[in-house]
Amino acid sequence: MLSVRDIARRVANGEVSAQAALADSERRIDERDGDLRAFAARPESLSVGEGPLSGIAVGVKDIIDTADLPTGMGSSIYDGHQPKADAPIVMALKAAGATVAGKTQTTAFAFLDPAPTRNPHDPSASPGGSSAGSAAAVAASLVPLAIGTQTGGSVIRPAAYCGVAAIKPSYGLLPSVGVKPFSWSLDTLGLMAASAGDLGFALAALTGRPDLDAPEASLDGLRLGLCRQEFTDRPEPSCEGALQRIADFARKGGATVLDIATPTELAATFHAHGPLQNWEATQALAWEYATHREDLPPKLRAYLDEARATTPEEYDAARAAARRGRHAAERWFGEVDLVLTYAAPGEAPETLASTGDSKFNRLWTLLGTPCLTVPLMRGPRGLPVSFQLVGRFGDDARVVAVARALERLILLPA
Repeated sequence: MLSVRDIARRVANGEVSAQAALADSERRIDERDGDLRAFAARPESLSVGEGPLSGIAVGVKDIIDTADLPTGMGSSIYDGHQPKADAPIVMALKAAGATVAGKTQTTAFAFLDPAPTRNPHDPSASPGGSSAGSAAAVAASLVPLAIGTQTGGSVIRPAAYCGVAAIKPSYGLLPSVGVKPFSWSLDTLGLMAASAGDLGFALAALTGRPDLDAPEASLDGLRLGLCRQEFTDRPEPSCEGALQRIADFARKGGATVLDIATPTELAATFHAHGPLQNWEATQALAWEYATHREDLPPKLRAYLDEARATTPEEYDAARAAARRGRHAAERWFGEVDLVLTYAAPGEAPETLASTGDSKFNRLWTLLGTPCLTVPLMRGPRGLPVSFQLVGRFGDDARVVAVARALERLILLPA
């Protein structure tokens, strides 16, 4: 895959021009996207920016406002919709010198009805969702960096299915203004790239926080907790194998790896995700439901029909459970430095009719904690299987640093 850090270094050193780097991405998109369908809209030409991300072509999920490209939300309701302004995340990209290479395909309003995108590893398998186009564009080496969003598992899961690195940062680290909301208490922007190092480099450039470009951590003395999220269904054997494999890598690197039980408060927090999202989604999509219900795709329409039954009392109880869960998570992270868990239930589903299940992502989204995934191995069908590294709220730099160390161990010759 294309490397953000490598391209930025070569541009900065004058080894390649920013224009040439962008032209390379344009050529790759032209050659491959007809079959992949990662992009929903593209500009006529790519303009060069100045900054640490100069020469970096970026895919931007098509629920994020762009002033010079339509924002279609993955829905016919918004055909030709042209925002007047860029979302703050798009302005941050441009301020850092990056160039928007196009809008990446999303499921309609970032829910469950599949996007037209194909998985680069197997066109008959799901690329995940809702950030399907962003994950596929990076995995197929069309662009080195892409922006996605996560309300349940829509950054980490498609990244795992497509075999790319991704980070869902701490809630609010990247601005969600100018992004079509689904559930404002949960919606979080995330990045996809070739490696954990690329993610740290890009995150630092976008936020003006150089500490996020964290160097590889030492694993000596690090305490990692294995969390199997026993409050939900078990994953496929390949994912349990991946968790054991990354634990073995970590131990060889000097870390202490412990099996840890999940506090009961966190199980309750996991179950609070549903009513919290339900209440807010009916508000966020109130206009679309009231005026274009028949134009909504079937899974979203059925979901909103049922979600309207959520009561204010259930919503308030879910918010209270979320607050308790965040306090419990702080205490829990006193036992370990970081948590290792599943990134997805298994390999990408063998169907384009499903985007997969976010059950191993929802808790961390609700807690607002930073989560990072990198590819680890191949499953029995030959598709990528990843793991998920989770840190306490605000500990994004450590998550990047430890992920870089684990990634290096994965890539070492056997």
